[in-house]
Amino acid sequence: MSADAHPAANAPADDFGVYVHWPFCLSKCPYCDFNSHVRHEAIDEARFLRAFETEIADTAARTPGRTVSTVFFGGGTPSLMQPATVGAILDAIGKHWRISPDIEVTLEANPTSVEATRFRGYRAAGVNRVSLGVQALDDASLRALGRLHTAQEALDAVAIARSAFERYSFDLIYARPDQTPTAWRGELARAISEAAEHFSLYQLTIEDGTPFAALHASGKLKVPDSDHARTLYDLTQEVCAAHGLPSYEISNHARRGAESRHNLIYWRYHEYAGIGPGAHGRLISGNKRVATATEKRPESWLMRVESSGNGRVAEEELSREEMADEFLLMGLRLAEGIDPQRFVTLAGRSLDPDRIASLNVDGFVEQTVDGRLRVTRTGFPVLDAVVADLAA
Repeated sequence: MSADAHPAANAPADDFGVYVHWPFCLSKCPYCDFNSHVRHEAIDEARFLRAFETEIADTAARTPGRTVSTVFFGGGTPSLMQPATVGAILDAIGKHWRISPDIEVTLEANPTSVEATRFRGYRAAGVNRVSLGVQALDDASLRALGRLHTAQEALDAVAIARSAFERYSFDLIYARPDQTPTAWRGELARAISEAAEHFSLYQLTIEDGTPFAALHASGKLKVPDSDHARTLYDLTQEVCAAHGLPSYEISNHARRGAESRHNLIYWRYHEYAGIGPGAHGRLISGNKRVATATEKRPESWLMRVESSGNGRVAEEELSREEMADEFLLMGLRLAEGIDPQRFVTLAGRSLDPDRIASLNVDGFVEQTVDGRLRVTRTGFPVLDAVVADLAA
């Protein structure tokens, strides 16, 4: 991919995002280690809304003068919220910060028939992009992944999203048990025919503490070995690129100009506020970068906000080395790579030219004509090792 394959690479350096976490799900997927919780009694949505509004006001007071360019409702399952709640949260953001005229507002949604009926309500509330957790396009795989929708429901939801929103995306998980390259190629082709401009393709990973981890440890869940997973990864890159959806980030594919602007804020190491239970943020205070985190347990977060005005349980000023390490870890996920000079600004030192040269000889990194450093297609499957080598 050429260095200028995605014009969004020239986004302004002062992009500011707001992440809003809705922590509740109808059920807990066995592969998921996100901060999500199942409640069998009705959620007091009005009370949570008041707490969101309070935490937004508190965070905005610490970040005056910012212009919000993106908002992302994640979870959990934000599409379990009523559209009026989403609208009220967006109103609170607009009350306390300036809003970019071309703001991107994304909401994650499960593609069940019930939640899809709310899409037009979310659009009216101010959401202009939806991200659907499709995960698979065959019913057996969906059942194995613990999903509550069928493949047909997912496709129906995609069609509703297409009619309600100018921009939409959806996720798929691959390298699933017993998945063959032929089957994945067919599933991918069907997905591309529905995807329009953007989708996210994640290899199934076994996360500690999940039901899948226990099954895997006991030998009851077998996932593709590294060679098979690499074959599926290479196939993914080949098929998507051939259909005009190249990867702009290791797991995300988009047509030109259709990248997720909110996620680019993370990967380009810009500033963002985290609102809600278990949300993380990176805020700039003076010439310092501060990492924030809120209480994960929803009811505990709620009581903390009601008593003290925010749910923060951690706030850490990052050292130069920590900032530089985060910058590498996030920025090298992107096909556009990083500007080494920004590393110098953050770290107070240059990247080791000998390490860059060695990785270049091995075919894992390359430098572009305009001086950016990026990971090659050969390097992406071993990205963690590349980042660790450069950061050392």
